[in-house]
Amino acid sequence: MKVLGAGSTVIMAECTNLQFVSPFAFEAMQKVDVVRLASLSDPELRLLLPCLVRMALCAPADQSQSWAQDKKLILRLLSGVEAVNSIVALLSVDFHALEQDASKEQQLRHKLGGGSGESILVSQLQHGLTLEFEHSDSPRRLRLVLSELLAIMNKVSESSGEFFFKSSELFESPVYLEEAADVLCILQAELPSLLPIVDVAEALLHVRNGAWFLCLLVANVPDSFNEVCRGLIKNGERQDEESLGGRRRTDALRFLCKMNPSQALKVRGMVVEECHLPGLGVALTLDHTKNEASEDGVSDLVCFVSGLLLGTNAKVRTWFGTFIRNGQQRKRETSSSVLWQMRRQLLLELMGILPTVRSTRIVEEADVEMEPNVSVYSGLKEEHVVKASALLRLYCALMGIAGLKPTEEEAEQLLQLMTSRPPATPAGVRFVSLSFCMLLAFSTLVSTPEQEQLMVVWLSWMIKEEAYFESTSGVSASFGEMLLLVAMYFHSNQLSAIIDLVCSTLGMKIVIKPSSLSRMKTIFTQEIFTEQVVTAHAVRVPVTSNLSANITGFLPIHCIYQLLRSRSFTKHKVSIKDWIYRQLCETSTPLHPQLLPLIDVYINSILTPASKSNPEATNQPVTEQEILSIFQGVIGGDNIRLNQRFSITAQLLVLYYILSYEEALLANTKTLATMQRKPKSYSSSLMDQIPIKFLIRQAQGLQQELGGLHSALLRLLATNYPHLCIVDDWICEEEITGTDALLRRMLLTNNAKNHSPKQLQEAFSAVPVSHTQVMQILEHLTLLSASELIPYAEVLTSNMNQLLNSGVPRRILQTVNKLWMVLNTVMPRRLWVMTVNALQPSIKFVRQQKYTQNDLMIDPLIVLRCDQRVHRCPPLMDITLHMLNGYLLASKAYLSAHLKETAEQDRPSQNNTIGLVGQTDGPEVTREELKNALLAAQGYPCELLPLTVAGIPSMHICLDFIPELIAQPELEKQIFAIQLLSHLCIQYALPKSLSVARLAVNVMGTLLTVLTQAKRYAFFMPTLPSLVSFCRAFPPLYEDIMSLLIQIGQVCASDVATQTRDIDPIITRLQQIKEKPSGWSGICKDPLYKNGSGDTGSMDPDVQLCHCIESTIIEIINMSVSGI
Repeated sequence: MKVLGAGSTVIMAECTNLQFVSPFAFEAMQKVDVVRLASLSDPELRLLLPCLVRMALCAPADQSQSWAQDKKLILRLLSGVEAVNSIVALLSVDFHALEQDASKEQQLRHKLGGGSGESILVSQLQHGLTLEFEHSDSPRRLRLVLSELLAIMNKVSESSGEFFFKSSELFESPVYLEEAADVLCILQAELPSLLPIVDVAEALLHVRNGAWFLCLLVANVPDSFNEVCRGLIKNGERQDEESLGGRRRTDALRFLCKMNPSQALKVRGMVVEECHLPGLGVALTLDHTKNEASEDGVSDLVCFVSGLLLGTNAKVRTWFGTFIRNGQQRKRETSSSVLWQMRRQLLLELMGILPTVRSTRIVEEADVEMEPNVSVYSGLKEEHVVKASALLRLYCALMGIAGLKPTEEEAEQLLQLMTSRPPATPAGVRFVSLSFCMLLAFSTLVSTPEQEQLMVVWLSWMIKEEAYFESTSGVSASFGEMLLLVAMYFHSNQLSAIIDLVCSTLGMKIVIKPSSLSRMKTIFTQEIFTEQVVTAHAVRVPVTSNLSANITGFLPIHCIYQLLRSRSFTKHKVSIKDWIYRQLCETSTPLHPQLLPLIDVYINSILTPASKSNPEATNQPVTEQEILSIFQGVIGGDNIRLNQRFSITAQLLVLYYILSYEEALLANTKTLATMQRKPKSYSSSLMDQIPIKFLIRQAQGLQQELGGLHSALLRLLATNYPHLCIVDDWICEEEITGTDALLRRMLLTNNAKNHSPKQLQEAFSAVPVSHTQVMQILEHLTLLSASELIPYAEVLTSNMNQLLNSGVPRRILQTVNKLWMVLNTVMPRRLWVMTVNALQPSIKFVRQQKYTQNDLMIDPLIVLRCDQRVHRCPPLMDITLHMLNGYLLASKAYLSAHLKETAEQDRPSQNNTIGLVGQTDGPEVTREELKNALLAAQGYPCELLPLTVAGIPSMHICLDFIPELIAQPELEKQIFAIQLLSHLCIQYALPKSLSVARLAVNVMGTLLTVLTQAKRYAFFMPTLPSLVSFCRAFPPLYEDIMSLLIQIGQVCASDVATQTRDIDPIITRLQQIKEKPSGWSGICKDPLYKNGSGDTGSMDPDVQLCHCIESTIIEIINMSVSGI
């Protein structure tokens, strides 16, 4: 194997004196442009003769008249060329026989091995190949070239990819190169199956002048250009500059692309696609860059290399990075190296846009001394800013991803570019941000004290000009915020956060060692930004106007967020509340992702001190007045609509702040108690004025633009305001906002829009006389949306009491119910309060009490203390039950929050809740049981007891607190407890019921001795029938109950002993009944006994009580006898 020189220079030199096909000639061949072909010089035309002669002699597929004329022109063009005769002679050979002999020779070589000298095509060579070729006729010339070519192709197939160089006189002799090329082109054209053009191209790489032969071959078969290029690239090396074969392949493809420059970029795309021959891709880009006319725009070289290193294809990135690393490892880089040429071109482009060059001019000789120029601070031209940014990112990628080690010259020029001062444009802001991050990422670029001073001066200029840049460029995300953010990270030693910030700004993932940031940390924390300066500066930074997710980059909100996390504001006693409030007001959709974390960390800084030693080191919360101003226009007044002053985003964020603050305050109660701190909680009156449900409904339609805010608000509502998350309400909302609602809106007329609340009030006033007008208006109102109904809410609720009068049509009541449910979707809490106050019973000369939201949460049963007529009006009763369910949920949440808040205080105060608080601690007690216990503890009409005990499964829980209820001092509660117990004993005849019943009998005996005459009558008259139920459920109580009844009778008899009427006969009868009950078993059937034994005319309470006792005893006796 013959080895040529060490570089590509020798390979290129072998073809230096040869005539190549020009791009003009190749394009003429591609398009078969006879006019252009006729304009070619004789040397250029000579290279294309094989194809032209074949076109002239072979029968064409195109039989058109135009081609016939072109063919005549070609024949006229060839008529004066002497070499045409030899090509015609070549075409006269029997190629079929030649192909058969070639096939036999291949089979022979396969049997005997590739090194065999046997040949069927060429036998008995008397001289060398060159002399044989000179003395041979056309058929033998074809056989000589074919034999040599097949030998090379056979060796290529056996080499297993290892490159070799074949010395061949036939392809090296300058005298016969053209004739050999003619033979090669004719062979390939006539024997395409034997000699595939891609295999021939591969073989030609292994001989001298192979690139020239290849170009001629492709020029005579122009349609094969892409096929040949793809084949050579596919069979090429992954790293072409590492081997002689790779460099020869690259040079051959470069010659092909110079011949057909229009396809050069397509060939480059093949290189990237196959991840082979990276040097070829760079070389083709360099060739293309030299032909570019634009000087100010980003060059194709920068775009191409940036695309390889910063693209999403990791395979391509690794492949090209390896090319850069391997290129640097070679000790001696000459101008023939593609990597050197690329670096030289990039440096020239960089120097071309520098306002002042402080460096040596670029020279090829390494021994030329540098000629430094004077550096001054001058501005970067506006037309160069984008190109400068692209160059910076490219060098970052080359150094950070591909591992390029810059030379001193490159480092000096890069530092000059990074510290230049661009104009105040959006592109200038981007350039400064990139330069700053590049300084952080590659601190080795600053190596001397002079360079460090240059960097410090430039950073000081950044701080000084930041406000001007932001105001002039119109870009909210300025580099000032990034400086501030980096300074905060340095102060808190969050070096990983700085690395993430740098990678995010540069748009690439590069490896940055934290140790490399030590010098920059010292400069920032000690010379430029002390922590106090950072904190004071951050507060003065203007908020971002109309902050949304559309504004990218690093903003003041990022800086404030980090300072809040590090507690710098509280440490240096700087108030940040006003800045956060202004920023929340200046927000719009789509929601910026940093807003919710900012609110969360702000709330934490309000509740949690910066240190235990200084518990007062906290931020101030937003005031209630500031909160109310956000919702001005949404709260108060009849017409509720969003004020244009603040966006829905600002209102939802403030709502999220309030709810999160209250939840965090509740969750940290124990911690705050140990620290003896009690941050202020927002008042219930503030919460009542915020239309929470209305805002949530607005947010529901903006879920895509609000990110996670809607779901976060729902979570807070479900925890703290469960009465606003009732499932029935959500279902009702779906119905209201569905397809039916759209159809109803289509029916909306001008009449419906013109009805005012005043007209509705007048119509309600006329209800006693006529129902037509109010019905018409209400029907029209059903076509309005929930928001449009809000002005009518007060009129609708205030007139509900009128609808309880007799004669009001059911349709009006149902329509009012429907409108109320629609309003409930946007203003439930306010609507409930108005409705409860409107449905109070009207009592003459008694002023009605106006209940508040807080009153109804503390005592939900206020809802049931409405006008009794409501219970007999199903549409209004449905509204009442809906409110009751909501207030029970609200009361539970209120009590739960109250318990958490007072968890660390003394517990004795909880004993006044009649045992209910103790019950809530048990996990087995459900919400339904708690509600039943609460209702029973406060009492309700005894007429409902049979219904509630039989119909409510969890009523047995009342057995637990009846003893406490009996022990209450109120006589009404004691009566209710005994009556409730009598029904429970019948429904649940359990041992527990027996013990409670025995207790009740004992208590009744005790009360007999202490009650006055009036109270005795009031207590025993309603409770004596309960004793019958006790005996029915538990016969063992018969003796105790009979004794109790006799005692009551004796006490009553003693009180009336002085009266004229003799009560002794009754007492005597009671004794007889007790001793001989069987004789009185049928006495209850006597009408006299059912009516009080004929003494009912007496108005004496004791006498009536005695008759009641007698009736009770007889009923017990009859019950026991019938049971037997």
